[in-house]
This record gives sequence, structure tokens and C-alpha cells, in this order.
Amino acid sequence: MHVRGLPQHLLIWGDLARISAEEPLLVMVHGWMDVAASFQFMVDELRQQPGWADRPIAALDWRGFGRTPAPLGTDAYFFPDYLGDLDAVVHALSPDHPIDLLGHSMGGNVVTMYAGVRPHKIRRLVNLEGFGMPATTSDEAPDRYTRWLDELRTPMQLKSYDSLEGVAGRLQANNPRIRTEHAMWLAQHWAREEGGRWVINADPAHKRVNPLLYRVEEVTALWARITCPVLFIEGLQTQYFALFNGRYTRDEFLVRAEAIAKLRIESLDDAGHMLHHDQPEALAGLLADHLALPSDVSVAPPQSPGA
Repeated sequence: MHVRGLPQHLLIWGDLARISAEEPLLVMVHGWMDVAASFQFMVDELRQQPGWADRPIAALDWRGFGRTPAPLGTDAYFFPDYLGDLDAVVHALSPDHPIDLLGHSMGGNVVTMYAGVRPHKIRRLVNLEGFGMPATTSDEAPDRYTRWLDELRTPMQLKSYDSLEGVAGRLQANNPRIRTEHAMWLAQHWAREEGGRWVINADPAHKRVNPLLYRVEEVTALWARITCPVLFIEGLQTQYFALFNGRYTRDEFLVRAEAIAKLRIESLDDAGHMLHHDQPEALAGLLADHLALPSDVSVAPPQSPGA
């Protein structure tokens, strides 16, 4: 399908003609430097859950990732474009019925913002480790814009590999918990052969800094408008917050999350940031339970560590 002038690549499981109030569409969006096919292992397990054998599911490749091309001349990417692309896909696939929506990492941040913009379109929301980013202040803007302008003048490149096994090895280096057979399968979707080398299916421009500051007050204002039940799932062994060297913590996330009225937080053991690769079976069970909730069920508030 075409979305905002781009040929949008989608993976579809099941029959979209089955979409109804009783069988809402589940739409899934991936994280940064990932692809829609990344959800395949989780979908395989979800199909084993009662009521999920034929339910329609769709996953998209964000612009400039996987098999969705970058717009001609793109040299930077912005969150409003992700929201615009998602909105177009949702309205095209399920114009008459609310959907269930799931996002991982960057995609988790996008879907949680989107649920605050279009609350009437979302029946259930699932956020997989979309914790957000450290708070910024306006005095950071000059240096951020300077860095962005400098990077626009700097060619960006992604490493290529001499074999599909090399790509799978990269996936396993990033996440030692991913099973070898899963890494080999995903490698052929994560990269393509080009001139005797295997090249990552991602626009190198994604590596450039975003010049726009992350404004917590804007994000939480959107979260406060969410009306559907929200399930947030994290890996107990995630290293996400270690990336920020104390500038952003899980406790800060929990404070922000108080803006979401109907939030439940669950954790998966033996799982890191890529929990849909690490524990697809356990994750599928949590999803099936949450997405089967009746509309009027109240959701427990988020729990602090060790609670």
C-alpha cells in the first residue's frame, strides 16, 4: 500500500477481511534499526494462544527501514513522520473499528504517543520497553542544532557483511539471548545481498542526531489522554537505562507513567531489551491475556522494583 507518497511495506498474518469489533486488528511497529519481521517469533507463539489462530495481525516497516524506502532526498528522520505514517496505516487497514496496537522500543514510544492523539482508535495498547528518553532543557537546543547541521554534512554509513552468517553473528553480538536459528532466519530480513556483500536494510541517515529536544511535559500530556488499558512489558535484564549514565532512570520512568490512567507493568525474566526475541512464548501469554480483557476491567497501577 502507499502511505503519504511512500510504498509502505507491511507483513500481514491472517485475513484482514475478518477485522471486526469482536476480532480487532493487532498492529505492531518495531524499534530503531529493526524490521517488521522481528515480530515473527512472537507471532508464532501468539498463534498458539486460544482465540488467536486466525486473528488478523499486521506489522509495518517504518520509513527507511526494512522494505519501506526512505523518501527521496531524506537526510533526517522525525517522530511526527512516524505518527503520520502510523495514522495513515491504521485508518487504511481498519477504518471502522478500533485496533489493538503494540510497539517495541522506539515503536513503543510512537504508539504510546499515538494513543494519546487518537484515543478513540485504540482498544488496547502494548508498549515493549518504550521507556522514553532523558529530559532535556531549552539551553541544550543550540548545541543540538549545531551537531545536527554538522552531521548533515557528514556521510553516514552502515557496516556491511561478507555472508548471511556474518549478519546473524551481528544480531547475536547485539543480543546473546537470541537463538541461533532465529538469528539466521532474521538475518535474511534484516539485510540484503548487494554486490557480493550483505547490507543492512536501513537508511544510514537514521544514525544522525535528532535536532528536536525530547520534552517530557509534551509526552506526558499525550499519555494523560490515553483512555484504553495499557500493558507495559520490560525485560528484567534490560540494559536500557545504562545507556544514559544516570541521566534517566527507571524510577523517573515510573513517575512519568503515572500520567497513564489504566497502566499495568509486567516484567519477563531472562529477557533484555529485545524481549520479543528472548522470551517469545512468555510474551505471547501476556499479550493474549491483555488483549482479551473486557473494556471495563480496571488495571492495576505500576509497581516499583521489588514490590
